[in-house]
Amino acid sequence: MMSHAKHKQVALAFRGGDPHLARLLRGITEYARQRGDWNVSFSPETLIMSMKNLKGWPGDGVIALLHTESEANAACKLGVPVVNLSGALSKSSLPRVIVDYRMIGQLAAEHLLERGFERFAFYGLKDLWYSNQRKVGFVERLAAEGIKCSVLEVPSGFGTPRPWRHWIEPLENWLPTLKPPVGVLATHDSRAALMADVCFRLGIRVPNDVAIIGVDNEPFTCELARVPLTSVSRNDHRAGYEAAQLLNGLMDGQAPPEDNIVIPPDGIVTRRSTDVIAITDRQILTLIRYIDEHIAEPFGVERLDKLVSFSRRSLENRFKKSLRCTPHEYIARARVRQAEEFLNAERRQTLGQIAEACGFGDTRRFRIVFQQLTGNSPAEYRRRRLTEL
Repeated sequence: MMSHAKHKQVALAFRGGDPHLARLLRGITEYARQRGDWNVSFSPETLIMSMKNLKGWPGDGVIALLHTESEANAACKLGVPVVNLSGALSKSSLPRVIVDYRMIGQLAAEHLLERGFERFAFYGLKDLWYSNQRKVGFVERLAAEGIKCSVLEVPSGFGTPRPWRHWIEPLENWLPTLKPPVGVLATHDSRAALMADVCFRLGIRVPNDVAIIGVDNEPFTCELARVPLTSVSRNDHRAGYEAAQLLNGLMDGQAPPEDNIVIPPDGIVTRRSTDVIAITDRQILTLIRYIDEHIAEPFGVERLDKLVSFSRRSLENRFKKSLRCTPHEYIARARVRQAEEFLNAERRQTLGQIAEACGFGDTRRFRIVFQQLTGNSPAEYRRRRLTEL
């Protein structure tokens, strides 16, 4: 821990209720503890400060979620360094740390493509930049496969009280127009949960008719939704840490970065809302079920060859047509998905035990494949998940 004669007074200007707030705070806290020279100013009742609270505040720096132009203007007038963590606005007049919103959309598209969907839709918010960028990433990835996407964008609910019917009527009108099975990305978990509820009211099955994936991986929302929600994890812990590190440099007189600092999302947490394979090729579907049921066994494509009456080339072609990947790639992804479940489980197992339970030949092979497909080692993945609890 570092020792400094003068401590820095820092404020956190966030709205209560931001779903990813807890993980951002954990990242900020980790950095502050490592520094040892930060004092954090708190509101006496709610802990979190607003821009109005900070008027006349005699501190050194602020980390904020600036959702509106008025909040951004107020932050500029504080006279101290401010780091913005919000992607609500397309441009930030202050240094900003954000998650890669386009990559979030791309990851969601990949997840649904792997499940064999041929029809897709996006449910977003028309007045928030981060939602637009998630849509762009989702639509672009699908366009690369020659697939079009239905889009519903509605006004956000920030700052404007709305009756319940205002939220659900657009979904009640839109969802029946989607031909099942369809894979849908909702711009965040709360909207995904709302969609799942409306599907239930309309008699639309989730995930069989509509598979839904959200964003934020907010445990309360994802687990209490009508159907537990698959969600893209934003990597908020790292974003909070990077924001604190940036603010510390600014308070020490360093020049601000010329552009946003962009953090890649750290993967997808799969739950029941996308637990379906939407393909029509019965023989390939049988092979997929075989792979899932025998995932603990160390087999390869050669075993699948023996289960079908057609050639290896035909096997490869039919997999690519149904799932846009080779049989080898599908087996690897299935093993990694299973490994993620073990790494997320409360009962902690060694990497060797997980490698064996997922059909990897050894721990070294497990690490290599997991790193290739997730961008993290198994140990890194487990550490990040623990910080979210």
